[in-house]
Amino acid sequence: MELRTERLTLVPLGSDHFETTHRYASDAEANRYMLHLPNRTEKETKDFLLYCEQCWIEEHPTDYEFAVLLDGEQIGGANLCLEDGEKTAELGWILDRRYWGKGYATETAKELMRFGREELGIRTFIAHCDAENVKSEAVMKRVGMNFVSQYGGRKNHLSDEEREEKEYRLDCK
Repeated sequence: MELRTERLTLVPLGSDHFETTHRYASDAEANRYMLHLPNRTEKETKDFLLYCEQCWIEEHPTDYEFAVLLDGEQIGGANLCLEDGEKTAELGWILDRRYWGKGYATETAKELMRFGREELGIRTFIAHCDAENVKSEAVMKRVGMNFVSQYGGRKNHLSDEEREEKEYRLDCK
């Protein structure tokens, strides 16, 4: 499977993307708002990539993990995670911080939504972010999502601090 936008290509994420995935997934500063990152060891990244490969070989995947490529070089990752028994999916994205601020996350999210609607019949998209992650929140707004709620209880990876989380949603016709 391969998805294309004007500038990007999204391909199944797997072990062949280890080096570039580990670079952005282990960057503590770039991942300070993430629930499950940064990865502390290469093994964590390898285990995640093996999980991704397993998802892609399922007859009916519920978790679509993509490598985001720019001119053939991986600059990040993105996922579309289907909710059980519903036409709802959660979007997620992460970019190597060298590629922030260039519209790639928005372009990626729009393509995931197009794929979800046209290929999987998804009618509702949701996304979450740390309440202080204004860049991810801006992406959610740019792709047409609407603010739903803000609540506590979020614990980002490697932190015991309880944080606030924002949820955004888009219902399609």
